[in-house]
Amino acid sequence: MAEKMNKQQWQAFLSESTRTAKVSTVRADGAPHTAPVWFLLDGDDLVFNTGADTVKGRNLARDGRISICVDDDRPPFSFVTLQGRAELIDDLAQVRAWATRIGARYMGEERGEEFGARNGVPGELLVRVRIDKVVALADLAD
Repeated sequence: MAEKMNKQQWQAFLSESTRTAKVSTVRADGAPHTAPVWFLLDGDDLVFNTGADTVKGRNLARDGRISICVDDDRPPFSFVTLQGRAELIDDLAQVRAWATRIGARYMGEERGEEFGARNGVPGELLVRVRIDKVVALADLAD
């Protein structure tokens, strides 16, 4: 039977391994747009990088509402969904610092700087999501 995760459990779930987040934003016509992203938690916020000219970057600049899903697709299956508001930050020092940390999580410490240099450039953004709502369930197939 599925179990609700408490805050400590869902934060640990989001921080384990290299799961990607599926980020959904709102297009100008109201249609949803979903894209995978690499991310990290920073206290109670979730952070990721994106380009200002990407669909999600443009959508978030116009409408900061965001929904995020991170799941474990292996039995017994678990997931965390988050809803919140995105703050877009174009300060290159912050963009590069977080791009480096995120790159290190997903590609290994030895490649973190490489991804920081690649993604910490003008036109890239740091997205800081202030989480308003969490639904987190573990062990759905037990």
